Amino acid sequence: MEVAVSASHGVMGPLLGKLADLLAGKYGRIRGVRGEILSLQVELTSMHAALKNYTMLEDPDVEVMTWISLLRELAYDTEDCIDKFIRRLGKRGRRGGFKELLRDTTRFLKTLDSRCGIADQIDELKARIKHVKELKDSYKLSEIPCSKTEHAAVDPRLCALFAEEAHLVGVEGPRDDLVKWMLKEENSSTKDRKVLSIVGFGGLGKTTLANEVYRKIQGHFDCQVFVSVSQKPYIKNIIKDVISQVPCQDGSTKDTSDWDEKKSIAKLRELLQDKRYLVIVDDIWSTQAWNNIKCAFPYNNCSSRIITTTRIIDVARSCCPGSDDRVYEMTALSDLHSKRLFLKRIFGSEDHCPDMLKESSNEILKKCGGLPLAIISISSLLANRPVVKEEWEKIRRSIGSALENNQSLEGMSKILLLSYNDLPPNLKTCLLYLSVFPEDYVIDRERLVRRWIAEGFISEERGQSQQEVAEIYFYELVNKSMVQPEDIGYDGKARACRVHDMMLEIIISKSNEDNFIVVIGGGQTTLANRQGFIRRLSIQQIDVELVHLLAQEDLSHVRSLTVTCSACVKHLPSLAKFEALRVLDFQGCEGLEEYDMKSIGKLLQLKYLNFPATRISKLPSEIVLLRDLETLHFGATPVEELPIGFAQLTKLQHLIAGGWTIIPKKIGNMRNLREISGFSITGSPADAVEDLGSLPGLEEIDIYLDGGESDEFRRHEEMLLSSLCKLGSCKLRSLRIRGNDGSLEFLGSWSPLPFTLQEFYMVGDYCFTKVPECIAPALTSLSFLDINLAELTEEGLVTLGELPALLHLVLWFRTRPDDRVIVRGFPSLKQFTIYSNDASAYVTFVKGSMPKLKKLDLLINVSTAKTYGFHLGIEHLTCLKQATARLDNRGATPSERKAAEAVIRVEAGAHPNHPAVTICDEYQCSEEDSEDICGDEKKSKEDGGTDEN
Repeated sequence: MEVAVSASHGVMGPLLGKLADLLAGKYGRIRGVRGEILSLQVELTSMHAALKNYTMLEDPDVEVMTWISLLRELAYDTEDCIDKFIRRLGKRGRRGGFKELLRDTTRFLKTLDSRCGIADQIDELKARIKHVKELKDSYKLSEIPCSKTEHAAVDPRLCALFAEEAHLVGVEGPRDDLVKWMLKEENSSTKDRKVLSIVGFGGLGKTTLANEVYRKIQGHFDCQVFVSVSQKPYIKNIIKDVISQVPCQDGSTKDTSDWDEKKSIAKLRELLQDKRYLVIVDDIWSTQAWNNIKCAFPYNNCSSRIITTTRIIDVARSCCPGSDDRVYEMTALSDLHSKRLFLKRIFGSEDHCPDMLKESSNEILKKCGGLPLAIISISSLLANRPVVKEEWEKIRRSIGSALENNQSLEGMSKILLLSYNDLPPNLKTCLLYLSVFPEDYVIDRERLVRRWIAEGFISEERGQSQQEVAEIYFYELVNKSMVQPEDIGYDGKARACRVHDMMLEIIISKSNEDNFIVVIGGGQTTLANRQGFIRRLSIQQIDVELVHLLAQEDLSHVRSLTVTCSACVKHLPSLAKFEALRVLDFQGCEGLEEYDMKSIGKLLQLKYLNFPATRISKLPSEIVLLRDLETLHFGATPVEELPIGFAQLTKLQHLIAGGWTIIPKKIGNMRNLREISGFSITGSPADAVEDLGSLPGLEEIDIYLDGGESDEFRRHEEMLLSSLCKLGSCKLRSLRIRGNDGSLEFLGSWSPLPFTLQEFYMVGDYCFTKVPECIAPALTSLSFLDINLAELTEEGLVTLGELPALLHLVLWFRTRPDDRVIVRGFPSLKQFTIYSNDASAYVTFVKGSMPKLKKLDLLINVSTAKTYGFHLGIEHLTCLKQATARLDNRGATPSERKAAEAVIRVEAGAHPNHPAVTICDEYQCSEEDSEDICGDEKKSKEDGGTDEN
C-alpha cells in the first residue's frame, strides 16, 4: 500500500517509496545514479523508523521536536530535488529505447551543474543527512523511550461537575426536557432500563447538562453513581469506582484491591439487581469502552436510567440501541444566551457592559461561536484586565496565541486538544489541512476530499479507492465532532463542513508547529518564525507589507496555493515561481482574467486546478501540458471551447466545465474520467457525444440538452442515448440533464438501465409524458429522483412507489389531474415534494404508504379536496416530522380555504409526532402563515439541543 503524506512525517514515507521505484526502474540501472539513490534510501530508512517512534510521544521535548522538524524538512527538499531530476531526465528519455536513454542521461549527468544545479543540491542534501544523523547522536535521542508517555493530569472537566446552578446559562430548557423524559415512565407498567446519550463538540457543556439532570432526578432512585471513563479507560478501576458508590449492607465491598475485572462486574450486577439505579458514565471515547462497561449494569425491570456523554456520534448511537433510548445532540448557545453568559461572568449582569465595549464583545462572542467553555474561559481572562477597549481588542486579536501561552485559557486548550490527540495520524493531517480556509468558511466536501487526494494524504485501503477512503475520513471528522456538518442531504450525509473558530485556532497552532501550512491575512499571518520553506500557502488577505514579504520568499517548494480573496489576485507572484505545485485553488476569486495564467504549463506536477465562477472566457493553451492533472473545475465560467489537444490529459478524473462548454474531440481517450459536468450536448460534435460511451469509469454526468425538432437535434439525442446504453453496464451513479422546451421520451429506450444509478435529476421545464414503466424493476439503487411529468397520475405514482431504495422524490407536473391521486408504496422515502408552475393536485395517503417519510411538501387543490372533506391521510405517515401545505385557492371560497387549513391542522395535531406544519397560499409562504404545532420541541431546540431519535 502506498504511504501517504502526513503533517508529522511530511513526505518521508512517499519519498522512500519513490526511491525504491527509482532503484527498480530504468534510472536504477544508470551507473553513478544507482549509488546515489541507494545511499539516500539506506540513510533515510533508518531515520524514518526513529521518526515514527518520536512522533508517537505525547509531550516530546524541544530537542526531539527540533530533530523531527529538521528531518521532515530534509525529506521535503529531497523529494523536490528528485522530482526535478526525474523531470529533466524524463524529457530526454522519450526519444528512444534504453541505449538512447543511457547515452542522453550520461551526457546530462556530466552537465548537471551548468544545466540546473541538481548535482549541487544532491551534495547539499547528503551533507544535511549526515548532519541530521549526527544531531540525533549528539542529542542522545536513541536513549529516549519511544512509547507513548503516560502521566497523571488534572481532569480539565472537573469544574463542570461542581458548577453552581445559579452560574449556568441556557441549560434550563434542555435540562427540563430531559428530566421529563427520564421520569416519563415512572408510573407506567413499563419498567425497562433506558439510556440517554448526550453527544457534542468538546466544551459544549455535555458534562454540565448531564450533572444538572442528575441533580434534579437523583431523589427518585435507590442509588446514584457518577463515573468518568476518559480516553484510556482501565475498566477494572472504573467498575470498582462504581462499586464504591453503591451501598452494600454486608460490607463485602470495603476491600476490592485483589478483585479482577470479572469478579468486580459480577459483584456490581449483584448489588444493582434489585435497585432502581441512576448512573452517569461520562466522557466515553470508544464503542469498545462502552461495550466493556455496559455489561455491569443489569436490565432489572426497576426503571433504572443511564446517562452517557461523548464527543463521538457513533459512540452515542452504540449506547442507545433500543427504541426507548435517546440520543441528544448538544448545540451551541444562542446569541442571546452567549451574551448573557459572557457579560454576567465579567460584570455580574448583562446590563452593565459599557457602550464602548459592545462592538468588541460582539466580535469576541462571534469568535466563541456559542461554545460555553470558550465564553467562560475568555470572560475569565477579561475579568482580570482593565475595562478598556484597546485591551479587549488586543485579546480579540490574540486569542490564537493566548490559547498556547495564557494560563487562563489553558483549561480550554486542553479540552479541545483531547479530541485532537485522540485522532490517528491520517485524520490529524486531514484536520490540520482545514487551516487553509478562512474563519466561518463553509468547506465543500467534494472539493476538500479531492484536494486531500491531490496532496497525497490519502492511500487506497483494503480494496477501497482513494475517493472512498477520503470520504470516510471526512465523515469520521464529523463523527468525532471535530468539524460541524453543513448542508445535510436527503441521505443524512453532510455535503460540507465548517470548523469552529476555537478549533481553527488550535489547528492553525498545530499546523505552525509542523510547518504544514502558511496562512497570509485574516489575522493569521504565519510567514515568520518557521523552519524551512513554505510548503502550502493560503492567501486570505494581503496588503503592501505582506506583498513585499512574500516577494522575498522562495516559492519553488510550495505544493498548494489557495487564494480566497479577489483583491489578492493582482498581487500574486507569477505562477512560474510555484514549480512544485500539486494544488492550485482560486475558488471565489474575481478578477482572475487579469492574472497571467500562461505560466501554468510549467506546473508539471499539478493535480488539482479550481477556478469556478470567474470571468475567464478561455483556458490557456498551456493547460494541455499538465499530464498529471486529476481535477479541473471551471464551472460557471463563460468558457465555450477547450484547447486543442485537451484529450491528452488522460489522468483527468473530474472535469467540471462552464455550463455550455463544447465536449472536446477524442474525449473517449480520457478513460480515467469519473465525472463530466457543464457540457452542452446540442452544441458539441455528434461524434464527441457518442465518445462519452467509451468512458467505462464515468460515475457522474451533468449535461445541457436544448430541445428542438431539427434533424441535427435528433442526431444528438441518438448519440446521447447510444452513449448511455453503453454506460448501462458500467458505474454510472448520477445523471443530471438540464434544458428547456423539450422531451426526454427518447430515454424510454435506454437499455440496459444502470443498476448503479443512485441519482437522476431533470432541471428545466421539459418532461416525460408519463413515468417510464422500466424504472422500478431496473433502478434498484435509485435514492434521489427529480422528475418532470406532463401529467400527475395515480398509475405513475404506483410505478415510482415500487422503487425500493428511493429516499427523496421531487415531482413536477404540468397538467392538473381531474380527481384525487392516492399514494401507495414508497417503502424507504424520507422526503416528498410535489410542485408545478401553474397547476395543483389533491394527493392523499393510505395506511402503509411512505412508512419512513419525515418531510412532506404538497401543492393542494382546494376545490378538488373539498369533495373529500379535505382529508390528506397524514395520520398514516407514521414518521412525519415536518409538513408544508401550499393551497391553490382558485375556484374555492375563503371559507373553503379556512376549512382546508383547519382540517390539515387537526390531522397534524392528532399525529403522535406533532409534526411542524406550515400552511400558505399557493407560491406564497411568510412567517405570519407559519405555525409550529410542537411548541415544546421548538423551545427545546432553541435552548440548546436536538434529538437524533
